[in-house]
Amino acid sequence: MGALRPTLLPPSPPLLLLLLMLGMGCWAREVLVPEGPLYRVTGTAVSISCNVTGYEGPAQQNFEWFLYRPEAPDTALGIVSTKDTQFSYAIFKSRVVAGEVQVQRLQGDAVVLKIARLQAQDAGIYECHTPSTDTRYLGSYSGKVELRVLPDALQVSAAPPGPRGRQAPTSPPRLMVHEGQELALGCLARTSTQKHTHLAVSFGRSVPEAPVGRATLQEVVGIRSDLAVEAGAPYAERLAAGELRLGKEGTDRYRMVVGGAQAGDAGTYHCTAAEWIQDPDGSWAQIAEKRAVLAHVDVQTLSSQLAVTVGPGERRIGPGEPLELLCNVSGALPPAGRHAAYSVGWEMAPAGAPGPGRLVAQLDTEGVGSLGPGYEGRHIAMEKVASRTYRLRLEAARPGDAGTYRCLAKAYVRGSGTRLREAASARSRPLPVHVREEGVVLEAVAWLAGGTVYRGETASLLCNISVRGGPPGLRLAASWWVERPEDGELSSVPAQLVGGVGQDGVAELGVRPGGGPVSVELVGPRSHRLRLHSLGPEDEGVYHCAPSAWVQHADYSWYQAGSARSGPVTVYPYMHALDTLFVPLLVGTGVALVTGATVLGTITCCFMKRLRKR
Repeated sequence: MGALRPTLLPPSPPLLLLLLMLGMGCWAREVLVPEGPLYRVTGTAVSISCNVTGYEGPAQQNFEWFLYRPEAPDTALGIVSTKDTQFSYAIFKSRVVAGEVQVQRLQGDAVVLKIARLQAQDAGIYECHTPSTDTRYLGSYSGKVELRVLPDALQVSAAPPGPRGRQAPTSPPRLMVHEGQELALGCLARTSTQKHTHLAVSFGRSVPEAPVGRATLQEVVGIRSDLAVEAGAPYAERLAAGELRLGKEGTDRYRMVVGGAQAGDAGTYHCTAAEWIQDPDGSWAQIAEKRAVLAHVDVQTLSSQLAVTVGPGERRIGPGEPLELLCNVSGALPPAGRHAAYSVGWEMAPAGAPGPGRLVAQLDTEGVGSLGPGYEGRHIAMEKVASRTYRLRLEAARPGDAGTYRCLAKAYVRGSGTRLREAASARSRPLPVHVREEGVVLEAVAWLAGGTVYRGETASLLCNISVRGGPPGLRLAASWWVERPEDGELSSVPAQLVGGVGQDGVAELGVRPGGGPVSVELVGPRSHRLRLHSLGPEDEGVYHCAPSAWVQHADYSWYQAGSARSGPVTVYPYMHALDTLFVPLLVGTGVALVTGATVLGTITCCFMKRLRKR
């Protein structure tokens, strides 16, 4: 049987006056409980705090909790006590034993009453009583607060996910979205509670097949009770970037949109609604919470779907013929547009060379074509000929175009604004391309006209070119190069261009070592001449002629079909005979002048000494 509520008889008026006089300037016992009334919902938990101050005696005080029901406002029903385990009345006994109702000590003079699952009959006035440990009766020994229990009026359910995604007829639904697309989920949350309350709604995700709970549910984004929108830590950056949005549509519908879906967005999504009420002390308390499963979401990654094939197979063509290659991009891919974009390019590696090679041409995500390094100026087209088919066309192939070709496709997903993120890439199998050689053989013979050249004269170097094979209309070009000697040996510095004539007949002048005038000219159908005017000692070096054969195709582009290099031609500017005699003459004259001055000085010195003696 539960303990009876102790009754304290108030002291008589003379005694009360005496106690007040004796208690002047002393602390009086005071029991504090929250200000009421408190509103809570059936089936939810409630915590009511109680603490005592101004007491005498031990630091650890005892507490007793009582309930006064509305139908019996004068009857105190013992709930639980910190001192007596048999304190509870029969109506609370089973709940106390099961731990559903308990008193928890926070410190020696403070406790909290906890009821795990409120029942409608738990409504009433709760009294926290502290048995006296004081030497005199002064102050209050109990505090009361009213608790009103409201019916559960909170409702949460999944709303249709919207037009995006493929929904299977299962419950909960299973949605499939492509990487980069939007994931839209809706939630219906409403309450019919008669009191003024606020709803906080959040969307969360758990990994597939994981049990749902606070430990496994990762919050994505939510609207707080003060209407602020906040995201869970992993999604904060996406919320700030505008990729994650949450809004309220109408009175009870909430819609979350995750832009640019990623592989990590897969999982089971839930909607959690919490109802909050403001207590009389101004603080907010959660009085109800419910959760509903929205959908199981699978994200189909682009890397698992992107595939590239090429055709029409190994190619063998002749020089000057057009080369066409087709690239087909396949897979269950979202169309290019708002959420996804694609780029396609061709790479070429010479036969036997490792790696994918260098870029020939490509179409970027905006459909703008560009050529790779070394292909500028050539007639090369890269175009989209079908929804996922791309064609590379070289109007006039060259022997240097032979090699292994691969098609490279890249898939991008669009984030906030126009920002693109590469999500996947795939290369095709190698496609061999063979271009027949022209069979041009060049030979060059160069020499110095006259064999000997002197300083101040003009040195003429001639180059005769012989050609075997090649198509009609073959053009020749020739250039002259020099290597300078250093300490009697050729320098390791690469040869320097002096001048030349191109296949179009236009002369090109380089840098002459001596810095004087240079002329290059075609003196015959296959004969070229280099002239160095006013030859100086700086023009000394080893010269050679480098002819090349060029072919022009129908697209007016040129390509080099062959090249050769002549033997070395040594140019040494000699001095004239008079110059060789003039040098020793100058040296002899200088020596004679020095000798004469020395003798004259000696004689003069001796004569002056004898003159002083006389």
